[in-house]
Amino acid sequence: MSSLEYMFHTGFLGTRAPFFMDVVTLIVAFLPLLVASAIFLARAKKYKLHSYVQIFIFAFSVIVLGYFETGVRMAGGFNAFMQESSVSHNYAFVVLVFHIAVSIITLIVWGMAITMSKKLLKQNKHKKVGIITFSGVVLTSLTGIWVYFLMFVY
Repeated sequence: MSSLEYMFHTGFLGTRAPFFMDVVTLIVAFLPLLVASAIFLARAKKYKLHSYVQIFIFAFSVIVLGYFETGVRMAGGFNAFMQESSVSHNYAFVVLVFHIAVSIITLIVWGMAITMSKKLLKQNKHKKVGIITFSGVVLTSLTGIWVYFLMFVY
């Protein structure tokens, strides 16, 4: 674990969270802005750039998810993080399950939107799937921040 010890040093947001959780939370907080910037590229009719940026943000998000999952597993999971929280374990768990469900659905829809974009464009469904994806990204961001607060602030 020596090469990954830095992940568990004190974070930089001034909470009980370890470094890796602060990094991931900051990225998740800005994710809707990144996706919105890609959407604005499409609105500006820069479709090829929109496509590349969406693929990059999606791939980056999957990498961040892997980093997050590694840190959570190594740290002992949800129960370990909840030990110092004053929030009800059951309440935080329900919020966490909701966050995970929204995140997984969003990741699947986003991946489909990317891989099936040409087909969706022909069927005039790309914009609708994009709106659903963006809504999921925003909800993932908000619920992720909510979970962070429940575990490390309260």
